Formats: sequence, structure tokens, C-alpha cells
Amino acid sequence: MDQVSPLREASALGFIDGTFEFDHMENDAKVPLENGHKNRVLRRTRSLNAPSPIQQFGPCGRILKNSAMVMTIQDPASQRLTWYKPPLTVLVIKKVRDSSVLPPFVQLVTWLIEEKRMVVFVEASVLEDPALARDPRFQGVRDRLQTFRDGTDDLQDRIDFIVCLGGDGTLLYASLLFQQSVPPVMAFHLGSLGFLTPFEFDNFQEQVTNVLEGHAALTLRSRLRCIIMRKGEDGQPTKPPTNLLVLNEVVVDRGPSPYLSNIDLFIDGKHVTSVQGDGLIVSTPTGSTAYAVAAGASMIHPSVPAIMITPICPHSLSFRPIVVPAGVELRIIASDQARNTAYVSFDGRNQQELQAGDSLRVTTSIYPVPSICAADQITDWFDSLAECLHWNVRKRQKHLDELSDLTHSSSNDTLDSLDRDS
Repeated sequence: MDQVSPLREASALGFIDGTFEFDHMENDAKVPLENGHKNRVLRRTRSLNAPSPIQQFGPCGRILKNSAMVMTIQDPASQRLTWYKPPLTVLVIKKVRDSSVLPPFVQLVTWLIEEKRMVVFVEASVLEDPALARDPRFQGVRDRLQTFRDGTDDLQDRIDFIVCLGGDGTLLYASLLFQQSVPPVMAFHLGSLGFLTPFEFDNFQEQVTNVLEGHAALTLRSRLRCIIMRKGEDGQPTKPPTNLLVLNEVVVDRGPSPYLSNIDLFIDGKHVTSVQGDGLIVSTPTGSTAYAVAAGASMIHPSVPAIMITPICPHSLSFRPIVVPAGVELRIIASDQARNTAYVSFDGRNQQELQAGDSLRVTTSIYPVPSICAADQITDWFDSLAECLHWNVRKRQKHLDELSDLTHSSSNDTLDSLDRDS
């Protein structure tokens, strides 16, 4: 992948751009004009989820007229799926080692091939499942499926549309397969966790048809571009850097060592702090409801342009999770003063050891994951919080009218007790 500056990366993702439209406010501002002209009406604008940026500060100060330097907030409601031409190829990813997913999988691929006349790609290992070999309906479409092997075949620019059957892990796997531009992903909830899988499979024909016709909202889930730089004895890089994109988080921790990890954190070249504890989680807003929330971080809507930095069991009571703007570049270095090496993993995969002096660079990628919404961005996210985390679930407090009888009886009991005592 070509090297792109953090500023250009954020700009291409839509976080730093001057092109997004804003909805008009109802209240207008009247500005008096000179030479007796009537007041000119200026219509202020705002996005649905944040104020529009102020372009001028008093009579002299103003933001530099450079679209790459002006921070704006995109209206989530404007993110809609549009096909330039009808999609032809679809990649179907199913949860592995789960027999309950096999009937929906066979039903879906058969319908896509026979009814929608689409070219269906599946992982080659799926066809090696003995349970599928015994399914007579699957045998009718088996030879019409296209296959690929992870790490061997490149799917880039070959897939128009992705369907995931399973839990959140299936969407994470889809993200891993596409290390550049990702096709729109439609995820069905057939696993144990459903933060990223908003669709139910019951009426899949209608839902998939709506998506193929372009009637769907999108959530652009930002990813992190992670580059590992290895330091040699002479201080120079020893091998080509490791370059990966992650959807949830990158984790730097102490691995199997009993000692505290000791890693230095830089943001845009400035040393921010040294982390002493079990490690550090750098996550996207999508990953805020994964490992980060278990470590005490806040939950952030996936449309918020941000990077989360969450310490894991820090040896400091004041080290709280923080949120920084999307597009900044983080550099994490295994300290020379540490008693042990550090380990890094990407979305729970590809664990690697970081020796003293090795560094990890993390910034927002220009390639988000376009996740298709079942309803819309806000409804889907809060539904997932309620269903998966039981967010803010408690018994309703009783109304005073419901307690009136109890209060009345308690008062009488108190008077009776006083009479007896007297």
C-alpha cells in the first residue's frame, strides 16, 4: 500500500474535507447593511450531529482557506448506498465450525445464483465441510460457486458486495480480506454477538433485494492503518515494515511476561506519556464496544471521527482513557528501559513481538468499511447496545400512586404503636 500522510488519509475518509452539505437552521440572522439597503438574511447552517465550523473569529482572525485544513462533520443521514451499475459478484462469508449456519448459507447462495443470477464467491475451505457434502440441495449449486483461499488469492476489485452470516467475527474477517477498498457489507446476525450484524435472516430475500436496488443507509466504519518498524543494531530498519488495516483495535501488551509493560506513546511526533501497566488499546469507534469498553473506555458511535487510547490496568489511578481526533498519527515504541519486550496484535490476530526500539505507527486509514444498516445509523447502534450489553436496563421506579397504600398503612402503624406505648 502506498504511504499516505495522516492528513491526506483523514481527508480522503471524509473527516477533513470541505465538501459535505449541512442542513439549514430555522432561525436566520439579519445583518444590517450600509447605504440604506435592507437587511440581508444570512442563513446559518449546521450538521445533524455537530455545529458547523466557525470560519471567522472577530474582525481579524479566520481559518486558513485550505480545504485540507478545515475540519467539518459529515451528516450521517447523507450516507446512502448508491450503485453505479447493478452488482454482479457477491462474496458470502459464513461463520466457521457452526452447523446452525449451514441451512441459511445453502438457502442464501442458492437464491443468489438461481434467482438473482449473481456470481457467488465463497472460501475454498467451506466446500470441504462434510456436512455440506451431504446436503442434496447444495450439490445443485456447488459447481457454480467461485472459491478463494485467504492469503493466496486476491479479491481486490473482484467483489461488488459482501454478505456475512454469523457474528461480529465474520465482519472482522471480511475487513481483513480487503486491505484497501472494501465493498459494501451486509451482515446477518447468526452468531453469539451482534454489534456489527444488524440484519435478521427471516426475510433475507426482501432485505437483500432492497440493498441490491440501492435502498439502504450506510455506516462508514473507520479503520486504523498500522505499520510496524523494526529497529536494527545500527538504528536503521532491518526489514520492510508490516502494514495492516484493523477495524476494531490494535493492542500492545506485555504478553506472557510477569513484568509491567513499558511503552512510550507519541502523538504527531510529540511524546505524550509512558505507559506502565498491562498494555495499551488503540481502537476505532467501532472497537469502542469491544476490548476497549471492557477496559473502562466510553462507547463511541462509529460515525464519530476519532481514535481511542485506552490503558490496560495502568499502574496509575489518574491514567484514564482518552479520545483524540481521527487523522493524527500515533507512534508506540517499546522502551529501552523496559524489563521485557512487548507484543502487538491486530483485531485479535497476527500477534508479533516488539523488541526494544521497535515502533508501531497508527493512524486513520483512507479505506473504511461501508457497513449496511438495517434501519439507520442511530437506530442500529442503540439497538445493538440494548441487545448485546443490556445498556441502561433496570427495573422501573414505582410511581408515588403505587406506593400510596404502603405509605398510608405505614403511617397508621406508627400511630398505633405510639398509642400502645402511651
